[in-house]
Order: sequence, then structure tokens, then C-alpha cells
Amino acid sequence: MASLYSTKVRASGGRHGSIRSEDGLLDLKLALPRTLGGKGDATNPEQLFAGGYAACFENAILHVSRDAGHRFADNDIEVVARIDLSRNEAGGFALSAALAVTMAGIDQESAERLVQSAHAICPYSNAIRSNVDVTVSVSVR
Repeated sequence: MASLYSTKVRASGGRHGSIRSEDGLLDLKLALPRTLGGKGDATNPEQLFAGGYAACFENAILHVSRDAGHRFADNDIEVVARIDLSRNEAGGFALSAALAVTMAGIDQESAERLVQSAHAICPYSNAIRSNVDVTVSVSVR
């Protein structure tokens, strides 16, 4: 399969370090959240994952919506991704995800159908399917 896009991000110092993309556009300090005993004065991997998943999932909705003949303005769709970090049965760590999708200008049934289609094509959803518990809720306004 041919790659459509590729990027590299270098991490240094783990959860107390920093990350920087090869083009320099992403250049962030990292910190352990306060709830995990850290300073919490910088972003963390879970926030980055949540932001990437929300943006990618919204774009997947826009893609399947266009294919289905729906047109949405930028503020007609909102995706909020929650990423939870917890312990698994073996004492390691596990992630879970919850996506809350809100759409305007469409009925509930159509919105749910579009979100299911988006979940099937979103690269983040496909990457974590069968590995991370994901719940998706859909509401219309």
C-alpha cells in the first residue's frame, strides 16, 4: 500500500520531556498530569491523541457526508474526544476513548449513519479497533 503522507516526530525525555516534528511545526514540552503526580504544566500524550483523533474523526465525517450528498459548514460538526488512561488486569496501562459528536442541520438517524460510516474509514478508528475500547455518541442540534 502506497503511503499518502508520512511524518516523523522525535520524543526526548519521555512524559517529562519534549516532542518535535521534523518540520518544526510541532514543538512541545510534555509533562505528567497533576492527577498522576506530575506538574501538569505542559501537554501530555493523551491530550495529543485526543486532539488528533477528534480532528481526524471530524474530517472522516465530512468525507462521508460529501459522498452522501450532505454539505456542512465548519461549525455544523463538533467532535470531542476523551481519552482515558487506566490500569489493565496485568498491571500495565490501557487507553479507552469516547467520541461525542454533535451535528447541526441533519436528523438523528442520518447523523448516526454518517458517524458509523466515518468510524469505518477514520485512520485513528482503524488503528485502534479491537485494541482500545471506543464509545461513540451522536447528538443533533
